[in-house]
Parts: sequence; C-alpha cells; structure tokens
Amino acid sequence: MNRLPGIVSAIEICGSVALIDVEAAGLHLTSTLIGTSGEVQHWPVGMAVTLMFAETDVALARDLAGRISMRNRIPATVSAIERGRILSKVLLDAGGHRLQSIITTRSTDTLGLRVGDTVEALIKANEMTVVPAIADPSRIGRLVQP
Repeated sequence: MNRLPGIVSAIEICGSVALIDVEAAGLHLTSTLIGTSGEVQHWPVGMAVTLMFAETDVALARDLAGRISMRNRIPATVSAIERGRILSKVLLDAGGHRLQSIITTRSTDTLGLRVGDTVEALIKANEMTVVPAIADPSRIGRLVQP
C-alpha cells in the first residue's frame, strides 16, 4: 500500500459523497470518499492526514500531454523495475517519497521504462483513501475507521 502524508486543504460534501483536497509531496491531490460524509464533515482544514492507494491502482504515463480525467498526477522517477512474466513492479521516487506501481510487463515494455526515466503516476480520486494521521504510522494498514 502506498502512503503519502498530507494536510487537508479543502472539503466539499454533497449527500454521502465527500471530495477531499490534500496538499502532499508538494502536490495538490484529491480523494473521493463515498458513504463517509458524516465523519468527514468534522475534519478541519489543516488537519494532518495520510493518503493511501494500492500499487495496482497506479497507472504510469510518459510524455503525457493534454487533459485527462484522473485528478491525481504525481511526477516521479523510476528507481527500480522488478520484471515478472506477466506483471512488473515499478518503484518510484516522487519528491523523496517512495511509491510503487504494479503494471503489466507488456505495458512496461510499451512505455520503454528504464531506471532513471521520468514518469507520471496517475491515480483516480476514488482509488485514493484518506485517513487522519496517527502517531504510529505502522497501524495505518490495520485501521478500519479512523
């Protein structure tokens, strides 16, 4: 599970859907939470949070131009590639934060990925979970509700 520490910069709630903007890793990132608006409405702007997203939810792009509906675009450098027959794990350095993406080995080849390449990690807002920051980050994976 990828994790990025951040600070809530804005919250928009409509019914049971919350759109949460977070400043993390020097970027403006967004999480869409469904069914949690009651809890989220009490979160203050400026609150410390942790963004979490699965390695399999991270698409990679090279030389991406134009508009795209994915709200979260994280510039990164490929630091390692663990190639498998079907899937490859691509390790990324995003401004000092270590991230991982699991993509097909065919996609790795199509993109021509090599260590040192600059890419963008793309994550849909609904695939990014946000939880209040806690003193012991090792507990994050065990949280059911903050």
